[in-house]
Amino acid sequence: MPELSAVRLARMMFLTAFMVSGPYLAHAQQGLLTRPQKLEPPLKLSSGAPLAEKPYQLESGKHYRLTITSDGTQELALNGPDFFRNVWVNEVVINDIEIRPLGVDSIEFDAKGEVEITFVTIRPGTFTLRVPGTTSSSQQATFNVK
Repeated sequence: MPELSAVRLARMMFLTAFMVSGPYLAHAQQGLLTRPQKLEPPLKLSSGAPLAEKPYQLESGKHYRLTITSDGTQELALNGPDFFRNVWVNEVVINDIEIRPLGVDSIEFDAKGEVEITFVTIRPGTFTLRVPGTTSSSQQATFNVK
């Protein structure tokens, strides 16, 4: 059997690696190749009202859009370091201004308004966004990522 040249061997190795990993690469990159899935219902910040109706069920590696609104009844914030450290935040939109942050820890509303966050879930687990200083489960939004 003739010896393979280095170039031919490199080509064969590349093609083999591509054929084996190609479907997995496409699956891993699908998050931003598709429009983000809108999470319903949106989160609603209001003094004394529940934050979320029910837990959100998400899939790891998918692209999502979350809308958070505040009615301005009180200065309120959402804190979620466990959530924000386990998603890749693509964009935060406030008043039609698009922000592409390197990281987010919390969001605070001083008045009535709306923020829209697009993100890709990175790892499975259960993560929360919570109104700081509260202990009630009605003052948190739970995200179950499978």
